[in-house]
Amino acid sequence: MGPMVSTDRLLAFAAMSFLLIVIPGPSVLFVIGRALAQGRRAALTTVMGNTVGAYVLVVAVALGVGTIVERSVLVFTALKLVGAAYLVYLGVKAVRQRGSLRAAFSGDGPAEQGALRTFWEGFAVGVANPKTIVFFAAVLPQFVDREQGHVALQMLLLGLVFNVIAVTSDSIWGLVAATARGWFARSPQRLAMVGGVGGLAMIGLGVTVAATGRKE
Repeated sequence: MGPMVSTDRLLAFAAMSFLLIVIPGPSVLFVIGRALAQGRRAALTTVMGNTVGAYVLVVAVALGVGTIVERSVLVFTALKLVGAAYLVYLGVKAVRQRGSLRAAFSGDGPAEQGALRTFWEGFAVGVANPKTIVFFAAVLPQFVDREQGHVALQMLLLGLVFNVIAVTSDSIWGLVAATARGWFARSPQRLAMVGGVGGLAMIGLGVTVAATGRKE
């Protein structure tokens, strides 16, 4: 791929992205909540907003953090450890609050609203999603090959891979949730289980991020 990312790095990054994306975090729960409260169209509009928001983060990281990380091992390590700790914290919180998922799924969400507003709310969740911020700042730089140069460009490409996986996964979550509205509503335990499993997976991911060394 010339001055770009090697295939093995790309695949490793795609695998790690997939792990992070599949675990229901703030944006996925937001999409599912929307799907259950308002149906399929609202869920997919939210996904689009989310994705645009997440890519704004990629651009910010590629242009800003990329340069800092490139120059400083200390900053890189600090970012990575803070990121890992935050993922573990989110995971513990998800496990402890798994019962409160019911509220998001109870269908008490806002009534039908305009597509543009739904999009912007999705965008806000995408931009402010701590899981994504941590991932782009702490994990993304580890997959950049500094010797190849074009660090910002490599980050933009990796971010695109992340977003393609995210759109696919979030859309599937939204569609499944919209289809399974009745099934979820009948059993709060099912929701608590989703939250518990998601939380444990997030803790595992945080530990993995902390243990991953810098690839030189």
